[in-house]
Amino acid sequence: MDILTVEDLSVEVSGRTILRDINFSIPEGEVHVLFGPNGSGKSSLIKTILGFPGYKVLSGSIFFKGKEITDMPTDERVKLGMGVAFQNPPAVRGVKLGEILKGMMRNREEVEKRIGNILKELNFPTDFLTRDVNLGFSGGETKKSEILQVLAQDADLTILDEPDSGVDVENLQVIGAVLSRRLKGKSVLLVTHLGYILRYIDADMAHVLMDGTIACSGSALKILGQILKEGYSWCEKCPRVKGLRCEVFL
Repeated sequence: MDILTVEDLSVEVSGRTILRDINFSIPEGEVHVLFGPNGSGKSSLIKTILGFPGYKVLSGSIFFKGKEITDMPTDERVKLGMGVAFQNPPAVRGVKLGEILKGMMRNREEVEKRIGNILKELNFPTDFLTRDVNLGFSGGETKKSEILQVLAQDADLTILDEPDSGVDVENLQVIGAVLSRRLKGKSVLLVTHLGYILRYIDADMAHVLMDGTIACSGSALKILGQILKEGYSWCEKCPRVKGLRCEVFL
């Protein structure tokens, strides 16, 4: 069964079409990667899947766990089991990190056990739980805060937006190792520009987003290898971007 299915999706923002004829699906328990250069529409696709206001679906449908959610509010989608770690989350003055985490848990014992274990794995000091969310955090601390929050949710589908962006090598190793352990056997949509995080996470399938459309889908390692070899310039030649049938890297 597919946990997420996107069919013939076209989206506009402020009267401009930013996504065109998007088609892909993620079976339960698989890790799928969404590659794409800056400005290709990756973040827009995530926000559309999450139902953010301002992202108007012109055509197509989104299904989550077999239920159509195309017109469903964001909070209802989250309640169904979506979790996301954003690339550039905001600082939230007056709201403690620990308060947010407690809101995700069913009981205090679960909070202390689950959160405590993840904090240790991330090498994230416990005193950060008493600090305002992301306020005064370094880039690495902010990233760990986001990873902590999304792992605490234990969502049915975890969406990771550029988890390897703005993180130094040491922190990337820590974050990568934690994600590898914690997301094993889980359903994941991993969004990345350069693919560094794939040194730590095994992906089942990859999709390349170019100019607001899926240019190709196939083996994550083969597509990553092609990107590392030639950059995204090879995608600009792809017939799918021009509205024709594309080669699939199987």
